[in-house]
Amino acid sequence: MITERKHGYAFLVLISLVALLLAYSPIARAQNWAAMPPYNTLWPLWSPALSPLSATTGLPTPIVTNLAPGTILPVEPGLTWDPASANPWLLYNTPLGMAYYDPIAGVNPWPPSYLKDAVTGLPLPLTLPLGYNLLPPTSSLWLSSTLPLGNAAALSYLLPFALPTSPLYLAASAII
Repeated sequence: MITERKHGYAFLVLISLVALLLAYSPIARAQNWAAMPPYNTLWPLWSPALSPLSATTGLPTPIVTNLAPGTILPVEPGLTWDPASANPWLLYNTPLGMAYYDPIAGVNPWPPSYLKDAVTGLPLPLTLPLGYNLLPPTSSLWLSSTLPLGNAAALSYLLPFALPTSPLYLAASAII
């Protein structure tokens, strides 16, 4: 009887350890959003193009390490979000630095003014809500309806920097 109890306790301890290992494995810890320095806006871990799986860890890994004005985005548009805003921002590289498209504000230099100290120009990081990493991914309907508008707005924003014979100028001329 005592031996059976010991085996029962040992089995429960073993099951508990396995459950803990699974709960804390890298794949189980994968989240929907990551805070991106220096502003703490959220970067989508759920987007394979913007956060491919790392060969080492198996986790979604952002393609950039920060979102400063001079960040070069290898894939465009990038996507970042202040959870206090209704919609994320689409990010683009421009000759003047990174810019963002917001369906309400249009195209503007990154970051938005409220993310910078008015006097020093230094970053003012967002205070993120608890559980921000578990916020749901952006709706595919929002993305599919906003991406064409953002891309067209970004092209017209970049148009003054393009030579009349450049592919950018010709592409924008065809859209506008």
